[in-house]
Amino acid sequence: MTDLAVAYRVYPGISKSPAFFSTDKFRLTDMCLRSFRSGLGGLKIKIWALLDACPPEYEELFRDVLSGQDLEVIKLDKLGNQGTFSLQIDLLLRQSDAEFVYFAEDDYFYLPSALEKMVGFMRANPDVDFVTPYDHPDSYFTSSRHERHLVRPWGDRYWRTASSTCLTFLTSRTIVQRTERMLRTYSRGSMDHPMWLALTQKLSLLNAQVHCSDLSRTKLWVRMWQYGLRQVLFGRRYRLWAPMPALSTHMESTCLSPLIDWPQEFEHFDRISGKAP
Repeated sequence: MTDLAVAYRVYPGISKSPAFFSTDKFRLTDMCLRSFRSGLGGLKIKIWALLDACPPEYEELFRDVLSGQDLEVIKLDKLGNQGTFSLQIDLLLRQSDAEFVYFAEDDYFYLPSALEKMVGFMRANPDVDFVTPYDHPDSYFTSSRHERHLVRPWGDRYWRTASSTCLTFLTSRTIVQRTERMLRTYSRGSMDHPMWLALTQKLSLLNAQVHCSDLSRTKLWVRMWQYGLRQVLFGRRYRLWAPMPALSTHMESTCLSPLIDWPQEFEHFDRISGKAP
C-alpha cells in the first residue's frame, strides 16, 4: 500500500540567497533530498522527480537517495516554475496510487519523520484540507500576525491555521480536484500568496489591519480579487494548517522558520550524512 504520492520539482539554478551551500545548487539539492528521505519516516511513497533542465547527476542523485521507493524521473526542458507546478497538479490528479498527495520543491530542509507526522495529523483530523511543513515567519513579523488562528495540539507539536504558504504542501487528491481551478491560477499569472488567500479566507479578507497595512500587501490583496473572485464568492473556505515549531524550512536565508536553530540543524545533518566538505 502506498501512503503518499509526491511530485518533487527541481531546477538547477540558485534562487536568492540559500542559508546553506549558497553557491552550489547540487549540494543544496542533495542535502534537502536526503532530509526529505529522512522526513518520510516509515511512509511508502510513489514519487515523480520533475527535473527541469537538470544535468545527469540530478537523476543519479534521486535514484541513489530514493532507492527502494517507487520513483519515476521526468526530464523537462526549461518548463519553468509555473509550468512545473501545473505539471505537478496533472500528475497528482491522474495517479491512483495514494489519496494523500504532496507538492515538493527542491529547497526545503526536513526534520526526521516530518512528512510522516504531517500525514498522521491529516489522517487524525478530518477538517484538515492542506498542511504545510513550514511555519512561515510572515505569521510573526508582518501584518499576518494580526490574523486570527485556530490552534490544536496533536503529537509533539501545536498546529495552527495559516492564511498562506509557499508551494510545498500536503493535501488529498480529492481536495486537489475541488480546488484545481484556483490552484492553476498560479500558472496563469497569479502568485502563491493570493492563491492561498482566496482558498483560506472569507470575511477575513475585509480586515484592513492585515490587508492594507502596506503597499506590497495591498497589491497581493488586489491580485487575489483579480484571480480569486469566483472562489471567494462561490467556493467554500479551506483550512491550511502549519506546525509549531516547523517540521521543515524554506532554505532562503531571510525566511527560515522561527523557534529552531536551523544552521545547527544543517551542520549536524550534513555531518552525519557524510556530505561535509
